[in-house]
Amino acid sequence: MKAKRDFDIHVFKLSNGVHEYQFKMEDSFFELFDNEIAKTGNLEVRVSLDKSERMIQMAFEIEGKVGLTCDRSLEPFDEEIFSETRMIYKFGEEEQELSEDVMVILPDTQAINIADILFEFLLLAIPMKKLHPKFRDEDQDDESEVIPIYFSEEENDAEDDQTEQELMDPRWEKLKNLKK
Repeated sequence: MKAKRDFDIHVFKLSNGVHEYQFKMEDSFFELFDNEIAKTGNLEVRVSLDKSERMIQMAFEIEGKVGLTCDRSLEPFDEEIFSETRMIYKFGEEEQELSEDVMVILPDTQAINIADILFEFLLLAIPMKKLHPKFRDEDQDDESEVIPIYFSEEENDAEDDQTEQELMDPRWEKLKNLKK
């Protein structure tokens, strides 16, 4: 079973510049997390780390398949996933999260564990509506039909009356002549 420490990137002794890393997210990775959405998968992760004196920028590319359960039929199926995201780690005096993609870390941080971040990025890449591929064509046909629930002709009549009044008012006619 893969431990979370297999997803550590040791940054303390890294020289400034770009460094490339590759990780695999397999079934043992999903066992590390207690969730009901994704329990299996086979994904490749490429991390491009750009270290400077003030910050570390990481670009994540996740690609592969994740095992999901169809919301409609409860059948298991594999969903193709591709995700590109970025994360910035700034050096500061105390660790804190400034935003969803900017974190402050201490300058003497030895390693950054990216397991939790990878799992979050994966969950964000999974579609909200998990449909087995055999239902997708059928579902797209249903969504293309837009049926109005409420329609009032009185509103359109009121707008037409207002437009006619604007045209008939002599003050508007004089203002229109100013444009010329």
